[in-house]
Amino acid sequence: MWNYWVGGKDHYAIDREIGDKIVEVFPDIIEVARQSRAFLARAVTYLTRDAGVRQFLDIGTGLPTHNNTHEVAQRIAPEARVVYVDNDPLVLVHAEALLTSTPEGATAYIDADVRDPDRILAEAARTLDFSRPIGLMMLGIMGNVVDNDQAYGIMSTLLAALPSGSYMALNDGTSVVHGDAREEAIQVWDERGGAPYTSRTPAQIERFFDGLDLLDPGVVSVSRWRPEDSAWGIPKEVDAFCGLGRKP
Repeated sequence: MWNYWVGGKDHYAIDREIGDKIVEVFPDIIEVARQSRAFLARAVTYLTRDAGVRQFLDIGTGLPTHNNTHEVAQRIAPEARVVYVDNDPLVLVHAEALLTSTPEGATAYIDADVRDPDRILAEAARTLDFSRPIGLMMLGIMGNVVDNDQAYGIMSTLLAALPSGSYMALNDGTSVVHGDAREEAIQVWDERGGAPYTSRTPAQIERFFDGLDLLDPGVVSVSRWRPEDSAWGIPKEVDAFCGLGRKP
């Protein structure tokens, strides 16, 4: 559905059907999806161009669309290496076909669930050098781990494995901007057999950055994280909040 909402080509009839049902009750989900994707591009650009990161671990890849992590990174640094992780077999098929690398760099795909961080880390080490800084991308994934203790435990395990100088970018859904409409959209998703999903408050999202140096402007709506200059002024907030933190 996210691929459908951001205007990608790789989606299925059921994605469009449920996606349209959600748009009926929560029209702003399209802007949430597009602003979330734009945050990915800005975060990866910062990490590659300004922070000098050359390795990325992207957990919760989803169906490939435009401006995938490796595309943004390798436009700046062709030698960048990216490992994608997802547990959807359809994503695996598309990833193998579409997530291709520059000759200088590398991309790899791990078929795994975010709830198995030890396995993810072990397999990612085949492609990434864990003695050098890594950009951990956790975009739209932790809402699928509905238990808070489990979610924070997963993040703790992942961050503990990263060397000093690594970064973690995260965004996930909230209900502080659009309130009832967002919660109704989640209910539509649940009623149609989607995996359980939970919204978290900005304060709960900020807790994922415990132990990291949180970069300015902190945890904010994805539309407000270092937005590009525009003649239309500051973009409106949407119900996905994000941040970028550096491991000391």
